Parts: sequence; C-alpha cells; structure tokens
Amino acid sequence: MHDAFQRILDPGGRADPYRFFGALREEPVARREDGTYVVSTYREIVALLHDPRISSDRRNLGDGGQAAPALMTSFIGLDPPEHDRLRRLAMRHFGPPHAPETVERLRPRMLEIATGLIDALAGRNRADIVDEVAYPLPVAVICRLLGVPQEDEPYFHALADEIIETLGPGEEDRAERERARQAKALELADYLRGLAVARRGEPRDDMLSGLVAESGMTEDEVVSTSVLLLIAGHETTINLIANGMLTFLRRPDLLERLRDEPRLIIPAVEELLRYEPPVQFISSRVALDDITIAGTTIPAGSPVVLAVAAGSRDPAHVPHPDRFDLDRPRNEHLGFGGGAHYCFGAPLARLEAQIVLGELIRRLRGPRLVADPPPYRPSAVLRGPRHLLVDYEAVAPA
Repeated sequence: MHDAFQRILDPGGRADPYRFFGALREEPVARREDGTYVVSTYREIVALLHDPRISSDRRNLGDGGQAAPALMTSFIGLDPPEHDRLRRLAMRHFGPPHAPETVERLRPRMLEIATGLIDALAGRNRADIVDEVAYPLPVAVICRLLGVPQEDEPYFHALADEIIETLGPGEEDRAERERARQAKALELADYLRGLAVARRGEPRDDMLSGLVAESGMTEDEVVSTSVLLLIAGHETTINLIANGMLTFLRRPDLLERLRDEPRLIIPAVEELLRYEPPVQFISSRVALDDITIAGTTIPAGSPVVLAVAAGSRDPAHVPHPDRFDLDRPRNEHLGFGGGAHYCFGAPLARLEAQIVLGELIRRLRGPRLVADPPPYRPSAVLRGPRHLLVDYEAVAPA
C-alpha cells in the first residue's frame, strides 16, 4: 500500500493514478510513516464519512495542528453543531429549502456564457479547453453568484490556485504548505472583507449581501464562508469539465452517442464524478477517538485521508469499475463526498458541467486531442489537466 499511495502522490503518476488503486485497496485502512491513515475502500469510506468520531477540525490533530485563521470559521473545517449552524445560514441564500430556485435561475446565464466562450473558438482549428472554456465559465458564475466584480476575477482566481496547490495528504513539507496557505487565505479574506463592508452599506442582489444581512453570522464568519464558496465554487468544476472532455475525446463512440442523445449528458456527468472525479482525496479528517475499522485501529488524534476516488472504483461496490458506463443503473459514487460535509455546491457543479460539456459536444466538429495524456495540475487532491489542447474542423452555430 505504501508504495502505491506514494506513486499516486508522485506527479509522475498524475496522468493515470488509477492503475495503483487496486494495490491501494489491498489494505483498506493503512498507516503511513508520518502517522496518517489512508482509507481506500468504499464501505469503509462511507462509514467514516458518517462517523461522528471523525472530525473535520484540524485543531484536533494530536500534534496541535492549527487551521488557517482566515478559514477558522469556514464550515468545511468545523464539526457539528457549529458546522451545521453556519452551513444552514449559508444555504438560506443558495439552495433548498429556503432558495430552491437559486441555481436553476442561473441556467440561462450559464448557457449564455458557454455560448459566448464556444463562439470565440470559431474561425480557427485549435483551442485550449481548460483556459478558454473550463476555467472562465465556473469563475464567472461563482463571482456573479457571490458578488465579486468581473474585473477582479483574475486576481481572486490566482489566489485560489495558490491555496489549492498547498492542499494534500501529509507530505514532508506540511508545515511549509500550511504557512503558505495561511498567507494566501488571509490575503483573499482581506479582499472579501472589503467587499463585505461595501455590501453592508450598499446591498446588492448577490449572495454576499445576503450573508452580510444574516444576524446569526459574524463578519469573520461571512468572510470565511465567502472564501470557501469562491475557492470550492470553481476549482473543482474546472477539473470536472476538463476531465469530462478528455474522457469523451478518448471515446469517439461516447461523443457520437451524446451528440445523438443530448439528454444522456445527465448520467454522463454522474459517471464522470465516479470515474474521473475532480476531488481524489479528502485529506482533512482527524480521529477524535480510537476507531477500529476493517480490522485496523486508528488512534485518536491521527490524521485520516479518505481516498474517495479509489472508493468510487472499488470492485466490491460497483461492477466493472474501470469502465466508463453511460448505462450504469445505480451510480452511488463519492464524487461529492458524503455525510454532514456532502458538497455544498453539488447542484451548481452538476448543472455547469452538464451545460458546458453538452454544448462542447454539440458544437465542436471533428474534435481530437493534440496530446494524450495532457499536462496535469500539480495537486494530487484536486486532479485535472492544466491544459487540454483540442484540434477541430469547425464550430457549429449556436
């Protein structure tokens, strides 16, 4: 297991970590030399996602780990009841039951943005799907939703990228990565604090104004929630779109079928979340008590990594796990995690991917990969192509 997990973390294996998953799952719960426990099988991951003895608060680490100050009250890094309180207040402005129409109301705008981005590919025969489509759409959507001015999108995206690249299981440079994450998170928090102050004096029709108006949230909680939504609201979706287009381009039969049956984009995105998930690991958990699972005891205070990508391809859970199957009858994947921390933005990510991938498939004529595998982003946690060059014959009218 140790060799398999190290190979998955190695940048040299980024293009195809899945070939190591079988060896990783041979030891469902395994201890690394740094004291981290890696859990790689579906049943055990699901059990721990719902186990109250597993904490998301890094301050519970046995070595006295600290969360970044700017993210201290972000609900992704807290446990119930504080997690539940903050998540519930944020959800009032994002989704059911208080605002069930919020995401669906963005559909026309998403389609408009996607159409404009694909229109811009016309008149030439090569494009970088990441830089020209997969990145700008989710960035524009989350900025519109939260209330970030369009001219500030490049600034916040660069900061978000730097924060993301510090995430990961417990490698040797953990302390250095933690310091870098704190510095960048504080910079992003300062920017958002300024926006929050402006919204308090002049509210607008955006989520930040709604959070500022919440009597149950402090200013620090508004800022930390906004940091979370900005980062999580686009980084994973970029990878989902890029991974999806890469998968389809490798399978011309899939492209043809999806072009002929556009409604299949809905199960296609679900299968992508299982087969090529943008989040490969949940690396921020801590055992609050001694936990015995699959014959191994995880001691209290130990870091825990949930290898959700390996769990979604566990043959004990799903038949033919290494096959992309559009007709998979039951697709219970871990692409959005599970339990109390189930992905807050899942409805938004699903809709964005369905719209963008559907439009790319419909409008690009004769698309083919320029390089396979493409270059990948450094992170082993949020895995996706850094660039995805595609040649094509033409762009069909919208």
